[in-house]
Amino acid sequence: MTALDPRLNAIRPDLADARLRGQIEARHFADGRVATVRTPFADLRRRAGSDQPLETQALFGEAVRVFEEDEEGWSWVQLERDRYVGWMPSASLVDGASPEPTHRVRVSRTLVFPGPDIKQPPMHDLPLGAMVRVKGEAEDRNARYALIEPFGAVVLQHLEPADAVAPDVVAVGELFMGVPYLWGGKSALGIDCSGLVQLALAQAGIEAPRDTDLQFRDLGTALPEGARLQRGDLAFWPGHVGMMLDGERLLHANAHHMMTAVEPLAEAISRTGAKGTAFLGLKRL
Repeated sequence: MTALDPRLNAIRPDLADARLRGQIEARHFADGRVATVRTPFADLRRRAGSDQPLETQALFGEAVRVFEEDEEGWSWVQLERDRYVGWMPSASLVDGASPEPTHRVRVSRTLVFPGPDIKQPPMHDLPLGAMVRVKGEAEDRNARYALIEPFGAVVLQHLEPADAVAPDVVAVGELFMGVPYLWGGKSALGIDCSGLVQLALAQAGIEAPRDTDLQFRDLGTALPEGARLQRGDLAFWPGHVGMMLDGERLLHANAHHMMTAVEPLAEAISRTGAKGTAFLGLKRL
């Protein structure tokens, strides 16, 4: 049987995705059912349980395929967008596909009000990249609002068309300056290095895998040593990635600063090298 990456394929000895029948061995296979994330973001963990390692997060409006739901309120799922597999709180999901989104959040974080009035207490927030369907608009003396499904109002300038293409990937990344470093995070409440790159590229219409090794494998073209660097080039280490802010400075979510920060690339290479982590190189999208 062909070895498949369990991060990107729903594979367990006792249960597997029916689409993999014939490629792997499992005691049972399941077709799964489609569901949609209906919380601002949903944690995807390596194993069921809130004390288990965080792998990534799915954003509001994302589709997932549910293969199993346990009695403790956890679902074993695969994200439709980047194919990542793990356990997610069942309470974060609603059955069925989401209506086709019309817009997405373009700022690092926006608030959802019960109605078109910024003076009402917000119900919750939505992160950058969250996909919504706008069913109407409203206006008061303070703002114009998008009325979103299933309910709620978002100030209109915080949204953009779902198919918009951000002209500057790095400018998207800069929205997360100072955001705390969180392994597996993908929002303004906490983000990691590959999550930052994946989110920024998604806003520019570029689908990217979730983990650094997969990004190094799949994204861009390797630059020769000594090449003149430019804004948006990707810098890679084993287990780490950042984006060049310009020809010398690196923007990255990192555990040294414990936040998204900017520093000279040469300093980052020197610091990590002193700890025994060799720089892998640079790639251009």
